[in-house]
Amino acid sequence: MIAAARRRIGAVLTAAAKGTRRVDGAVARRIERVRPLLVRWLHRLRKSAAGIVRALGKRLRPVGVLILRAFSRGERLLRKASAAATRGSTRASAVLTPERAICGVVLASAICLVVSQFISYRSVEIGQPGYAGLISAAPPTVAPRTPVDAHSYLLIPIALFAGLAAVLALRPGRRGLGRVVIALGLLSIAVILLVDLPAGLDEGAQAARFAGATAVLDDGFWAQLAAAAGLVLGGLLYYARPCRIRINLSGRAASARRRRRRRQASSRDKAARRPLPRRSGAASARASRP
Repeated sequence: MIAAARRRIGAVLTAAAKGTRRVDGAVARRIERVRPLLVRWLHRLRKSAAGIVRALGKRLRPVGVLILRAFSRGERLLRKASAAATRGSTRASAVLTPERAICGVVLASAICLVVSQFISYRSVEIGQPGYAGLISAAPPTVAPRTPVDAHSYLLIPIALFAGLAAVLALRPGRRGLGRVVIALGLLSIAVILLVDLPAGLDEGAQAARFAGATAVLDDGFWAQLAAAAGLVLGGLLYYARPCRIRINLSGRAASARRRRRRRQASSRDKAARRPLPRRSGAASARASRP
């Protein structure tokens, strides 16, 4: 029985192997038949793709040329702009020196200080507690005052003197005028903090006339304070002289050696450095004979 079962299994395996070979042969024959068709299709697809790429290349070539020309012109324009900016900055650095820039800062601060004397520096808000937390509405203001009402025209001549000192400090040997500008700026700050600030925070008679009256400082106060601080800063820059660069003794010696001209050699030194002519053996023998 075991031998019969083995024979049956062997027969089944043999039949399965024969069926597999038949299927493989049929599939191989089908592939061989379809292979030329697939080769032709691939060849046609390759030709059509090459034609499409060629056509797109012909149409896109002018666009690419225009883009490259635009890049080239842009590069030339950027180089010209860079050269012009370099020339302009060089000329500007020759005209706008650090000392002149500092003078401009002091003059601008002096002008701002003069203008701020005619701008409202304080006012009184009425009913401010009722407007707390409201963004779209603001309390009404009354009794605006200018710095002239608090200290008269005291800061105007101070600003003018500071501007005059800044202009005179441009001359060489006027370094001490920077201290004058610093002193005038500190004097302005003292007047603003000791006179304008207490007077600006005082409600005065408005506290008795209106309920919830509160004195507030306006933009004029901060403008004149910033202008006075600008005077102090300009004076400090004048006194510090950041445009003057000190060099040590070794640097001065090196620069002097670079500027020093080479001394021309004398005729004796030239003759000493000149090579002697070679003498032949016959000439040496004749010279050695008595």
